[in-house]
Amino acid sequence: MSASTPLLATYFVVLGSLAALGLHRLWMAIVALSGRGPRPAPTVSGEHPPVLLQLPLYNEALVAERLLRAAAALEYPGRLTIQVLDDSTDETRRVVDRVAAELAATGVDVQVVRRPDRAGYKAGALAYGLAETDHPLVAIFDADFVPEPDFLTRTVPALVADPEVGLVQARWGHLNRGSSLLTRAQAVFLDGHFAVEHQARAAVGHFFNFNGTAGVWRRAAIDAAGGWRAATITEDLDLSYRAQLAGWRFVYLDGVVTPAELPESWAAFRAQQARWVRGSVETARLLVGPVLRARLPFGRRVDALIHLLHNFAYLWMATLATLLPAAVVLRDRLGWRVPGGQLLLSALDLGMLATGTCAMVLFYGVAARRTGAGLLGWLDIPFALCVGAGMSLTNAAEVLAGLRSQGSEFVRTPKRGDGASGARYRAAVRWGRVGLELAYAAYYVAAVVYALQSGLLGALPFLIMYTAGFLAVSVGGLREQWAGRSVALA
Repeated sequence: MSASTPLLATYFVVLGSLAALGLHRLWMAIVALSGRGPRPAPTVSGEHPPVLLQLPLYNEALVAERLLRAAAALEYPGRLTIQVLDDSTDETRRVVDRVAAELAATGVDVQVVRRPDRAGYKAGALAYGLAETDHPLVAIFDADFVPEPDFLTRTVPALVADPEVGLVQARWGHLNRGSSLLTRAQAVFLDGHFAVEHQARAAVGHFFNFNGTAGVWRRAAIDAAGGWRAATITEDLDLSYRAQLAGWRFVYLDGVVTPAELPESWAAFRAQQARWVRGSVETARLLVGPVLRARLPFGRRVDALIHLLHNFAYLWMATLATLLPAAVVLRDRLGWRVPGGQLLLSALDLGMLATGTCAMVLFYGVAARRTGAGLLGWLDIPFALCVGAGMSLTNAAEVLAGLRSQGSEFVRTPKRGDGASGARYRAAVRWGRVGLELAYAAYYVAAVVYALQSGLLGALPFLIMYTAGFLAVSVGGLREQWAGRSVALA
């Protein structure tokens, strides 16, 4: 057996796994494209149930006032209490107190709740606030969201109409989609998550998750699931699965869009991705067992496992990133030694690469169509795929960290607010990871040169995608560091 055989075998296993995941994404795109979804809930007749609006904040001086004023502008015929859960240690406290006092003077029912410590981070704050009220419905918005005035009048009816519905989740919109290539790529990712993943899973009755914001919970569902817990840093995913395993149904309303601010710096984007990836792995460690033991239809169980474990794909992507240039060279050299070998190996790896990549293009293309992003949404897909490839190393590291950790520190995503420079809140650059990504970029540049010289044009699109991705995420971080927008970490 040649020394290269294990490498190529691993390469093809990884390719096959990613192609299979791509086919699953393609299935979701087809379901989402069919337009199936919940019927609009009838208008609430009679008394409207009281709603508690929780606004968890931690050092959000740049966006706190915008959020509070948007919350106060919500239209709701019933009792609405705004509960500001302020764990801040900076000037956010003064902003919150000032705006809350102004709103209270106009008759808005607003309460500012401050805990003695930040135990449990966001989950702890939400649980602390719930303990002080008895409202049957609970809406939640993070600091970077600006809910439309009709949000409650469009979401609450679904909970009133069906007592088995435990949550209504709205789609995220994007206040600053066009700010940069990075924000446009993030919009592609999030549109795919909501307009395709959530839409498809909700349409066929599979589990999907509350996204931590822009949703309305039934208090009874939270209590039945055991309440908020800080065992992971994705407390939203954790509670979502526990509630659905307890028998509660979720409703996704794709037509209800809540605008939010996207991270505008690479360092902030990395911080957000790290929390989401590590937290999802922590949550999977807690919930894969209960999902396997639960009495669920086969398809729902399999899809739930794929959902909980989907970030493990970053391990495959990082492995592919490591092996792809070497595999191109080996395929070239070994293929010419075996009659028909070049054609066979090309068909295998390029076929599987194309399957996974084309499936993702169609997945995000369906999202662009469903969200009305139009041609611009399609044009943003190639760069988004490059960013996903470029983030494979750092996100794979977070997967491994999630396997070791439990209940990690909740690191907030820096926000800029309306017209703010963002200079006061800087995210961290991890030099070790940036250096590794630069090394991989150089590795891929060499592979591109080799492919061009050897006439291996079929591999070029995939080599270029990884090259562009590693250059984008590493050079983007370096530019911010030089511009003074980030803080360096070892």
